Amino acid sequence: MKVLVLNCGSSSVKYQLFDMRDESVLAKGLVERIGMSDAILTHRPTGKEKIRSVQPILEHTTAIKVVVNALMHHEHGVIKDIAEIDAIGHRVVHGGEKFTQSAIVDNSVKEAIEEYFDLAPLHNPAHLKGILAAEDAIPGAPQVVVFDTSFHSTIPKYAYLYGLPYTLYQKYRIRRYGFHGTSHKYVSHRAAELLGRPYDDVKIITCHLGNGASIAAIDHGKCVDTSMGFTPLEGLIMGTRCGDIDPAIIPFIMAKEEISLVELDSMLNKHSGILGVTGLSSDMRDLEDATEKGDERAKLAMEMYTYRIRKYIGAYAAAMNGVDAIVFTAGIGERGPMQREMICPHLSYLGVEFDPVANDFKGEERDITKPTSKVKVFVIPTDEELVIARDTMELTSRA
Repeated sequence: MKVLVLNCGSSSVKYQLFDMRDESVLAKGLVERIGMSDAILTHRPTGKEKIRSVQPILEHTTAIKVVVNALMHHEHGVIKDIAEIDAIGHRVVHGGEKFTQSAIVDNSVKEAIEEYFDLAPLHNPAHLKGILAAEDAIPGAPQVVVFDTSFHSTIPKYAYLYGLPYTLYQKYRIRRYGFHGTSHKYVSHRAAELLGRPYDDVKIITCHLGNGASIAAIDHGKCVDTSMGFTPLEGLIMGTRCGDIDPAIIPFIMAKEEISLVELDSMLNKHSGILGVTGLSSDMRDLEDATEKGDERAKLAMEMYTYRIRKYIGAYAAAMNGVDAIVFTAGIGERGPMQREMICPHLSYLGVEFDPVANDFKGEERDITKPTSKVKVFVIPTDEELVIARDTMELTSRA
């Protein structure tokens, strides 16, 4: 079975084609600048040279047709006919309270995705565009949607509700939803495998640390808390997002700076976090360079960033009454030995025996604790696309 996994943004389509017999990636790539005359396709077929082409791609249907043509190309393609694509899996950010697991696409699913436009205005509209475009470009192939929020649907009510008037939850479903669910799912399952224990018999804290970042607590196979909330703004300090702040800061800033809600929302989401503190960059690699050169604000931002992670790890260990393993994943988690070394030695009270020699690497799966460590710390490269492909195969095989 071959599964095409799509992650559609407002002006981009990321894709991977899997052969599910051995879960190998046949090809992957990216279409960017959709809607413009100089859109770019970057296509990477496994075992062949990467290709890059520039052409007009004005909407998502054309973008997906361009992807299919690349997959079937006589030189750099990996399939001979469109019929070889047995199913399509889509990443969808928000499934609200309706979707506690992945679902086969039908009209009711598409209506529900649209219903949650208000909760994910930057993502869900683009995901729906991708679903409709795939229907047109690859007719007849069943489609599955895998929601970022589904993994967190097991969080208990006392943990997902805010201390607001209950009527606001009843009217608008204001609550903690959580995101990065496919990543947390993949690496927590892999951590249980590395521990050699059943998934439903371990307590794991997963740290997805990229430009966007979140932490999740998985207790005996169920997510019981996560740092992102009603939106991805809550929780950790991120590349451009502020993370947790005192809500009273919002009206104070609006009054002092005389700015609108739209301007404030942009400031909190796009001009805060690491970028806001340093005034330099949202890229952790730039902060590392600046810190080594003696930039005090870069050093401060790094300390703020890692301190917040340590706080959440401690809180989630308390919430679960213990922890068996801690996982670092995503861009910074996988490729940030400096950040890991600023976090792990402070976790000795949990039973973590950090090994700085084992930590001196980037981008591999590895245990970075000593053999005697009571709590293991793993670096596990995430594979969200594989989670989507697996769910897609499972659901379409049953249908």
